[in-house]
Amino acid sequence: MNLKSEIKEFLAGGFSLLSSAIMWIPINWIRDCWCKLWLASMGNHSNIRRHVEILSPHRVKIGNYTGVNKGVLLDGRGGELRIGDNVDIARDARIWTLQHDYNSVIYEAIGAPVTIGDYVWIGAGATILPGVTIGEGAVIATCAVVTKDVPPYTVYAGIPAKKIAERKVIPTYNCGKRRWFQ
Repeated sequence: MNLKSEIKEFLAGGFSLLSSAIMWIPINWIRDCWCKLWLASMGNHSNIRRHVEILSPHRVKIGNYTGVNKGVLLDGRGGELRIGDNVDIARDARIWTLQHDYNSVIYEAIGAPVTIGDYVWIGAGATILPGVTIGEGAVIATCAVVTKDVPPYTVYAGIPAKKIAERKVIPTYNCGKRRWFQ
């Protein structure tokens, strides 16, 4: 490893540490300012709660009225992560754009973008893997592991996630309401 890459790695670690510290601050407007500064884009009235970890924020785009709850991990390292409008991401969900190739003899990392449509509801503890597109209005159940694309207005659950129902209502609500200390 040369000096230039060591310095780059050191600065990235420092940025990550600073970002983690800011995401712990219990005042929304401070976290919002940080996210608007470093994310690729963050829409109006979106809310990122405390303890959210964002990897490669310059590749993460969040739409309007989207709520990202505590303990969520948003990964932009393997490609762009696009989250639509009025999306509700519950606690401890994981959205990955990078993973290891289990067929690689050198344990190579492979990445692919993830797209989450408008009015999607992602349950607590759900995991979304690289290359997945979740259609508008879909619901991902608690602790589901999504490995393939999810069609619009469907409900997916299980490991791996499978279709269990269809959403009968076309949503019109707004998520991402703010409170001062969360």
